[in-house]
Amino acid sequence: MSRRLPAFTRIALAIAPVVALVAACGSGSTPENTAEASFVLEIADPGNSGPLAVGKRDGTFDAALAPLGAKVRWVTTTPGFSSMLKLFNTGELDVSGAAFSPVVGALSKDVGVKIVAVADPAGQDQSGIIVSPESGITSVAGLVGKRIAVNPAGKGEYITLKALAQAGIPADKVTRVPLQQKDAASAFATGKVDAWASFLVPYQEAKAAGGREIATEKSIGSNDNTVVVFRTEVLEQRPDVAAKYLEVLRGLTARQKAAPADFENVFEKTGPRALTGDRLADAVRVGSEVTVPRLPVDADAADLADVVNTFADNGVISRRITAADIFYDLRAALSPEQLAALKDN
Repeated sequence: MSRRLPAFTRIALAIAPVVALVAACGSGSTPENTAEASFVLEIADPGNSGPLAVGKRDGTFDAALAPLGAKVRWVTTTPGFSSMLKLFNTGELDVSGAAFSPVVGALSKDVGVKIVAVADPAGQDQSGIIVSPESGITSVAGLVGKRIAVNPAGKGEYITLKALAQAGIPADKVTRVPLQQKDAASAFATGKVDAWASFLVPYQEAKAAGGREIATEKSIGSNDNTVVVFRTEVLEQRPDVAAKYLEVLRGLTARQKAAPADFENVFEKTGPRALTGDRLADAVRVGSEVTVPRLPVDADAADLADVVNTFADNGVISRRITAADIFYDLRAALSPEQLAALKDN
């Protein structure tokens, strides 16, 4: 039986906090008691930081899912939810962190995914638009006639369109070059594009390498909130697994907020994945500001509409996605204790 999100006025009565974080992947150890698991939850690998990294290191998800006859597999992915759509389509990935924008883009392409939780805005200085020092660009207005790399129908394109609208610049005055994060990083570093609308680790790395920031999500009034996304088939077949995953993620995120330093350099203290100096201090600050994911409420529909309209008005998508299309109501799969925990938070 379908468990789609009912009318938003009903959701507000059952609210629940939850987080914003990126699901991640790899090849973590699996506790012995999951050897008989009949269901495998494919999670995007978390890398070296964050709640998922700690959960992977400690086996927290496997321990929680074992009583349900399930275990996890960490899947290596490229940065950015929109670059993972093929994995969701082929059933090689079941859950990931994301934002409204790439999920809207995914649904416009009939990718079977749904949002189960939303995190209130945090860390909005971790994404934005950077330019090369050689470009001579000092503001968003300077993008006119220039080339900017964006992940298409994703956060990068949303940030770009919002920034241009705020500056009163028609979108067609700037050339948007569709590139996923990995290719965009190379194009930006080699001068093939003048600017890059990016986010999270790739954005911070490019800034550390000399990129000049001309806009952030905060400065443009972004409504592209962080979300937790599941493959729709998993939600329909094993909503209990999705609910337990969310419960564990919420607990780990609350721990990160209380002790953010413990969630950095989780696997490696040195080397290319490890943070040091100012970047480590900034990551710890951002970790202290995270918000725990919660079930969707009325206000999320309004934020979603801003993303949908920004894309539709600029021809990025042809169908205006609605809240009913994109949100999935997990409440029916939550135990009384889980619901109580959501309400308490």
